[in-house]
Amino acid sequence: MSMNKVDFKKIEKNLYNPPARPVIAEVPEMSFLMIDGSGDPNDEKGEYQKAVEMLYTLSYTIKMSKKGSHPIDHYFDYVVPPLEGLWWTENPHDLSDKKHFLWTAMIRQPSFVNEEAVKWAKEEASRKKPSLDFTKVYLSVYKEGRTVQMMHIGSYDTEQETFQQMEEYMVEHQLQRPLTCERKHHEIYLSDPRRTRTDRLKTIIRLPVEPMEGKA
Repeated sequence: MSMNKVDFKKIEKNLYNPPARPVIAEVPEMSFLMIDGSGDPNDEKGEYQKAVEMLYTLSYTIKMSKKGSHPIDHYFDYVVPPLEGLWWTENPHDLSDKKHFLWTAMIRQPSFVNEEAVKWAKEEASRKKPSLDFTKVYLSVYKEGRTVQMMHIGSYDTEQETFQQMEEYMVEHQLQRPLTCERKHHEIYLSDPRRTRTDRLKTIIRLPVEPMEGKA
């Protein structure tokens, strides 16, 4: 009897299908393949495009291991989750020049994916795509905890309007961005920009929050 594929987007709709208005979401601990970099994500020959290619290559290598000669313990079939990213700059008040962006590109991994599975996937992927440096990719646990999130529909260049709504919501609910973090914001890409009209792109924007000082 065949089992249904696990699709995190359907199982955890509160995390992957928020409304087009700010809401609070408690985000649990998750495992990701990650790669850190800097620079304009729109540069076709830049670091970001290579990072995305490496993440997808490794993610699908792990997913398709079921058809090869390298079984992974506790494997279950699943839908590869969407691409995600953490974004920030050294100057959080200046987001105008994308070449100054710092980022972590990431794709969520099922619970059975461990360091051994990633090591094997890197070896397999390196044979198929020797021009890519898969040593830059690492497996890491990421826990956000309490966040404010919202569905942004439209161009990435109009995200500032969504941020403004989220900031207003945070003030109303006596929340603030953690003072100790680098003011990273989290994006989850539900649409393929190569196949989706710009005005229909769906991107989840998520900000970690904590109570305002003296409001806890």
